[in-house]
Amino acid sequence: MTVLQIAFLTLVFIAFFALALWALGLLSPATTDQRLRKVVGDTAPASGGAADRWVDRVARLTRPLGKLSMPEDGFEQSALKTRFVHAGIRNPAAPVAYFGAKTVLAVALPVLVFAIFTLTKAPIKGNALLVVVLIVAAIGYYLPNAVLSRLVFVRQREIFESFPDALDLMTVCMEAGLGTEAALNRVAEDMRLKSRALSDELHLVTLELRAGAPRERALRNLAIRTGVEEVDGFVSMIIQAERFGTSIAQSLRVHADMLRTRRRQRAEEAAAKIALKLLFPLIFCIFPSLMLVLMGPAMIQIYRVLLPTMAGSQ
Repeated sequence: MTVLQIAFLTLVFIAFFALALWALGLLSPATTDQRLRKVVGDTAPASGGAADRWVDRVARLTRPLGKLSMPEDGFEQSALKTRFVHAGIRNPAAPVAYFGAKTVLAVALPVLVFAIFTLTKAPIKGNALLVVVLIVAAIGYYLPNAVLSRLVFVRQREIFESFPDALDLMTVCMEAGLGTEAALNRVAEDMRLKSRALSDELHLVTLELRAGAPRERALRNLAIRTGVEEVDGFVSMIIQAERFGTSIAQSLRVHADMLRTRRRQRAEEAAAKIALKLLFPLIFCIFPSLMLVLMGPAMIQIYRVLLPTMAGSQ
């Protein structure tokens, strides 16, 4: 074993040892949480959610590396900050954990791949190995972007699918005599079992209204936080109904019918795309095996009988 291989083995061992210590730090409760549990009892939940504690620990561990890729100024007004809000991530340590993960993955994955290819004596060497390492580094750098985009997509889809039902509940509440604020509060409580994300957003609207914020500003903030086009339309409809003095309950009923139609159309569109999505695996995975099963015996008989006969006749 050469000195280079020993160095890479040592590096891999140190990396896995650090990863194990990092995992133990994430799994073990924080010191503050342990003290709180001792004060209020072992059965009481710790302060903050598990996801927030996990983000805090990741941010604390990756803070020095996160500064390498984190922008210095203007982050609060950037589009990335809005994407965090759309994903429902409100922890102030989330940007540090995000950029720290980008830096760690962009450095650790290429080193790990290079060590594996070097120690296993893979045929990929020279420029080819350099290209593979650069590709892996790019994948590691942009992997948090893909995860964040997926979180945004899942949350916005959940809000879109649950929003027509919330409008129906709000229509019933307002027709029963409740005001807009009381109806929003009641819908936020009732929607908690079906859509936690939508319930939290409506609850934030009620908190802003209780704090004295104008109704238009609170509803605009709802549209900004969700990033869903249907919620933006709902906010515009409520504001226009209040300005022109029309019935809000009737407007909600019409808007809910439109959203249910749009939800059904999206489901029909997704169902219509199934045939096209099945085309690639059907052609490249199913058809070759099917042709092999159907034509395999015939080709064997041709090889055994027809080809010797034709060779003998010549």
